[in-house]
Amino acid sequence: MSLSADRAAAQGEALSRAVWDVLAQQGLEKLTVRAVAAAAGCTTGLVMHRFPNRRALLLHARELLHETTRERVEALEAAATSPRAALRAVLREGMATDPETTNWSIVWLGFLAAAVADDELIGMHRRNNRAWRQRAERLVAAAAPDWPADRVGTVAMGLIAMIEGVAALAAADPAAYPPDEQERMLDAALAAYGLG
Repeated sequence: MSLSADRAAAQGEALSRAVWDVLAQQGLEKLTVRAVAAAAGCTTGLVMHRFPNRRALLLHARELLHETTRERVEALEAAATSPRAALRAVLREGMATDPETTNWSIVWLGFLAAAVADDELIGMHRRNNRAWRQRAERLVAAAAPDWPADRVGTVAMGLIAMIEGVAALAAADPAAYPPDEQERMLDAALAAYGLG
């Protein structure tokens, strides 16, 4: 890779990090080209070269969230010692149990709020959420191979609703939903479904 390609890649990484930081720390309403430039320590012109408007920033943030979480859950799934361990590890990653996953929850919620009135953004959101649901269904099916498909789908949706709900609640009020309590909720839900 040439020096200019290395520099462009480094700038792209810095801008991605800045988009993420602004969303996670300041919220959706503060996501502007100017705020990203300030967070990245660069000019607004440099940001606009990569992201010409706020919408481009949002699209990038959602894609970054999807790619980052996909890579993380694939690694967790590959490292798991059993199908049930894989299911638990992947579901746990969807909760707000540490600063990083709390930031992910905040970014996800901000994106959802922005996507409601935008066909392209809601389309991206739906595609990524359907991929998440398919992963959860595959993991539940592997953890309970004798279950019929309709039970697998229902249980996967129930687990997704629980972890995404608690992640949203914990992102807004971490003291009321501490990490250990979230994990107990996850374990109780898995046990209730016979997947503990």
